[in-house]
Amino acid sequence: MTHPPDPFLTHILACHTAPPTPADTLLLCNDTPIGRLAPEIIPHLKTRLPETPRGFSIPSGPALTTLGQDMAAEGLYKPHNELFDVIAEPGGPVLGQIDRGALPLLGLLAQGVHVNGLVARPDGLHLWMARRSLTKRLDPGKLDHLVAGGMCAGTNIQTTLTKEAEEEASIPPELSQTATPVATLCYAMYRPEGLRRDILHCFDLHLPASFTPTPADGEVETFELVPIETAFALVRDTDSLKFNVNLVLIDLFLRLGLFPAQQAQTLRNALATGRRLISIP
Repeated sequence: MTHPPDPFLTHILACHTAPPTPADTLLLCNDTPIGRLAPEIIPHLKTRLPETPRGFSIPSGPALTTLGQDMAAEGLYKPHNELFDVIAEPGGPVLGQIDRGALPLLGLLAQGVHVNGLVARPDGLHLWMARRSLTKRLDPGKLDHLVAGGMCAGTNIQTTLTKEAEEEASIPPELSQTATPVATLCYAMYRPEGLRRDILHCFDLHLPASFTPTPADGEVETFELVPIETAFALVRDTDSLKFNVNLVLIDLFLRLGLFPAQQAQTLRNALATGRRLISIP
């Protein structure tokens, strides 16, 4: 008799569909590999960048911004008009900037912040969940974290957390700055927008029961406070959450001890492989 697959592991593996291989076509900046190129972008780079034995070379960091602008002008992606810093490896120096929408086409690393909004009530631990706006270009209408957002150029983890908390949920800085760092999760996956190599900086934010988040920038339709058991069931039984939110919540459930020991170890091991997946061979 076969057993159904672990639905939590299924969510993790769905974000681990792009392992690095020696056959990857790379983008290099000053001989430093910085990106794993999505196959559909390769023909467009042949007329723009010199080829190398490993892929394509861009001469400098500032040229990345121009490359992104050129690709947008050609209609290869819809620009966000929001620059992100480009790094070659986690914690590495900033090499240049490029429009957020170009990151997956060039397989560049992106960084973001995810915040578990937690409330301790007499009837147990609860989690604030956001419903993404129907106008979002990625996963519209899906469930999301209380606060989540990418790191724009020139910002760091803490400033991103404070900014996103205020803009998305009207959380004042004196409250958002009490958030505790709990994990750094990584994944590499193919999506319609290209190859995502993402680093998620995860936090727990314990909120008073008297606080109610309010959408402020139009990116969230509504917020709902749910028992942690309900959040657990949503991840286990549905695909109603934005893809990477599942990973952060699985990490939360692990830290809360909600899995049997053997299953917990399997899930921890699976999450840990994400660090390898974002590497460049």
